[in-house]
Amino acid sequence: MSHLTVYLENDAHRPELSTADPALMTGHLAHNGILFERWAADVPLPASADGATVLAAYADPIERLKAARRYRTVDVVRVTPQTEGVADLRAKFLDEHTHDEDEARFFVEGAGAFHIHVSNRVFRVVCEAGDLLSVPAGTPHWFDMGRQPRFTTIRFFMLANGWVARPTGDSIAARFPPFETAAAKTA
Repeated sequence: MSHLTVYLENDAHRPELSTADPALMTGHLAHNGILFERWAADVPLPASADGATVLAAYADPIERLKAARRYRTVDVVRVTPQTEGVADLRAKFLDEHTHDEDEARFFVEGAGAFHIHVSNRVFRVVCEAGDLLSVPAGTPHWFDMGRQPRFTTIRFFMLANGWVARPTGDSIAARFPPFETAAAKTA
């Protein structure tokens, strides 16, 4: 289930807010400049679906968002526990960083947790199938896919080279609890 937890940046143990209400999530995130929307993720995709198949299944909402937000390109990322180098891939995004453009993605399948560091707070947004999240350019954040990741996302880009992570050097991410997928909790 999609979920928002808001912490003071110096206290990862006592949340100020914890909610799964989509309207409250949308409003609270929008107040902080973060786009969160719920889309229908109701196209059944086989495990063997390639990026072109995923993009074709969601062509209409992709084109609407590209036009509305001036995104030029999209791609598809599918990560499972069997993905080659998955531990290194996870580690690559666990440190706080920024990008020169928005980080926007639509979750087609699975889940992951974004931690967004804004206004002396950390907004932990657990995204699942049907969630669109866009973190504004220059906003410090990190992404945790969990120890047993399983997700497919459509990523939206304004720049030809996509998101280039710029580490902030802040160790804040290490002070917050890791994201655990359902698969990791039962393992």
